Amino acid sequence: MLGCLKRPVMVTADVNLNLVVLTAAGLLSRLWRLTYPRAVVFDEVYYGVFISLYMKRTFFIDNSGPPFGHMLLALGGYLGGFDGNFLWNRIGEEYTSNVPVWSLRLLPALAGALSVPMAYQIVSELHFSHCAAMGAALLVLMENALITQARLMLMESLLIFFNLLAVLSYLKFFNCQRHSPFSLCWWLWLMLTGVACSCAVGIKYMGIFTYFLVLGVAAVHAWQLIGDQTLTNVCVCCHLLARAVALLVIPVVLYLLFFYVHLMLLYRSGPHDQVMSSAFQASLEGGLARITQGQPLEVAFGSQVTLRNVFGKPLPCWLHSHQSTYPVIYENGRGSSHQQQVTCYPFKDVNNWWIVKDPARHPLVVSSPPRPVRHGDIVQLVHGMTTRFLNTHDVAAPLSPHSQEVSCYMDYNVSMPAQNLWRLDIVNRESDRDVWKTILSEVRFVHVNTSAILKLSGAHLPDWGFRQLEVVGEKRSRGLHESTVWTVEEHRYGNSQEQRERELELHSPTHVDISRNLSFMARFSELQWRMLTLRGEDSEHKYSSTPLEWVTLDSNIAYWLHPSTTAQIHLLGNVVIWASASLATAAHALLFLWHLLRRRRRACDLPEDAWHRWVLAGALCTGGWALNYLPFFFMEKTLFLYHYLPALTFQILLLPLVLQHISDHLCRSGLQRSLFSALVVAWYSSACHVSSTLRPLTYGDKSLSADELQALRWKDSWDILIRKY
Repeated sequence: MLGCLKRPVMVTADVNLNLVVLTAAGLLSRLWRLTYPRAVVFDEVYYGVFISLYMKRTFFIDNSGPPFGHMLLALGGYLGGFDGNFLWNRIGEEYTSNVPVWSLRLLPALAGALSVPMAYQIVSELHFSHCAAMGAALLVLMENALITQARLMLMESLLIFFNLLAVLSYLKFFNCQRHSPFSLCWWLWLMLTGVACSCAVGIKYMGIFTYFLVLGVAAVHAWQLIGDQTLTNVCVCCHLLARAVALLVIPVVLYLLFFYVHLMLLYRSGPHDQVMSSAFQASLEGGLARITQGQPLEVAFGSQVTLRNVFGKPLPCWLHSHQSTYPVIYENGRGSSHQQQVTCYPFKDVNNWWIVKDPARHPLVVSSPPRPVRHGDIVQLVHGMTTRFLNTHDVAAPLSPHSQEVSCYMDYNVSMPAQNLWRLDIVNRESDRDVWKTILSEVRFVHVNTSAILKLSGAHLPDWGFRQLEVVGEKRSRGLHESTVWTVEEHRYGNSQEQRERELELHSPTHVDISRNLSFMARFSELQWRMLTLRGEDSEHKYSSTPLEWVTLDSNIAYWLHPSTTAQIHLLGNVVIWASASLATAAHALLFLWHLLRRRRRACDLPEDAWHRWVLAGALCTGGWALNYLPFFFMEKTLFLYHYLPALTFQILLLPLVLQHISDHLCRSGLQRSLFSALVVAWYSSACHVSSTLRPLTYGDKSLSADELQALRWKDSWDILIRKY
């Protein structure tokens, strides 16, 4: 022990200066003048709203992707002390002094900067040369579209970072597998692969494409592992179990964790929760929770209730009636019953209240003790303000002639008797004796006489129906559909038998305290389903584009214009890199097929290790490009150029690999290699020149004349040149 103290403690470490330099260059390119412009740039107007809602703990729903990416952006705002008080009204609006612009843009910029050294490491882990790795990193470093996207409060650089991290982690794990399976390093990289995949999916749904890529490659390697006769059955099972836990269980757990944190943070009601169920809204502080707090849990005969349709499309709405009647003759000449209208109204209103009546008893109040309504009971629904009974009969609905009209019965002393008995069907019951519960029970009303089901058709009635939504009796049941399901949202025990006193009661707030907090899994399931099914109004955008236009760089996006000078920021790619990357993808596919055919003819031009390296590189890079690009051809949504950036990143990684392959295996002589190397250097120089030329549009820190701007947009310049000659 004392002998150790006589000698100095020495620590030696191998430092890859290439990585150090690339990291520094990436940080410089992405962080330089990060607060410029101090104004809202393009989609910052979209994501900024969600950041403000996070700061105020107000619930929101965004159908563009899971919440992890929003939380990362909000984390930047939180670290910068942002209070959420900024109105993200328009692009170009100047940020106020309370908005920490540098902090809000920091995490996307760091993700973009760290993608540069990760590109280097991925190529190195594929066992290509350091020269090829350096070339891939330099291309990621100088690509103008990647720089622009990373310097703003946007999602794509975060998604690209975790895509690359997932691929890099898996490659490091795969290389550890060869010499030290089940070591600490092996476990670290395997677990990090699952974490990175989950983070990619948690930022945008697009991340699932890279997750499928990693799963596919891992499945092929696992299949090869099963066939390894040097491993015992127990060892093979341990390998498979470890991969299942890391690549399946951990991503699912983390994905749930993202939503758990999201829902824990956003505990206050806001404008977005109107699309959620009554139970979900009641779990939020304020809003519906304030209205429904303390309501009786069990619906009883005599209860006063509002009934909200679960479907909520095209608008969340409540079963409603009013004094107006259906017109005697409709516009198309059909006749109606001229009964009192029943609609679905998308606003809170006193005419939304109904009384649950026992058909065998006259009173409209709750008895003491209350008699709860159970599944299968026959009930009548009495409109609170007009005391008329919910009714349906064999008369065609106004806008849905295949369905029955629903009305509140008015006795005209004609041969049309009341048919106002409904059987309660609790859809989410656990037993046939379940009690109808406020908020929690999802119910259907089945008409006793005709077996029609009370349903929201979703059609807007004409002006005579005040543009409210049509409610019908659906005679042909095609299975359970949300439009036929209703929940009690507001509920009170009725105490007044006299109509005048009851009207005053219906205008008063509810009371009695009952807690009905939803479980996390119930809230997660509903929120996830709403995010997947909620569709915004996709309209044609000035800068929208098609997937085919991305490859040819036939579009760009004007992100920001200076209000007083001609300085501006455009999302515009480096044409040399984009065109070369597409050519490299095609070249790799052709070379792969050529070598595959040659190997089939027993002509092995490549050594086994080089062949396996070539196949793995193609699976990750070409596969990554295809999985992140081709699905957009089948998406019905407004698309923009930045959607192509994750696919482009995989193409950029492939480009130096194809160049090295050509140099090592297709150039037969030293002279050919020298000439090819000179061409590669010239090509890199041209890419650098284009990147430098586009710098004013990347950083927006220089005023440009109209001619200078048109010269930078290469497509316009090329079209002018063609027309001139």
